[in-house]
Amino acid sequence: MRKVLLVKEIYFEAFKDWTYRLLKKYFKVYSWFCFALLLIVMYAFIYRVSTGFAF
Repeated sequence: MRKVLLVKEIYFEAFKDWTYRLLKKYFKVYSWFCFALLLIVMYAFIYRVSTGFAF
């Protein structure tokens, strides 16, 4: 039983900070993706307004 608890403790210590780093990178990529989509939408809207598109 003691070995199982020791392995459990080692496992938790090894991967304690891993999920935080993964989430941090995920949200950074997600925010850049959303920013790129907003730029595309703004470009399309400005293009349609400048060419006289009837809404």
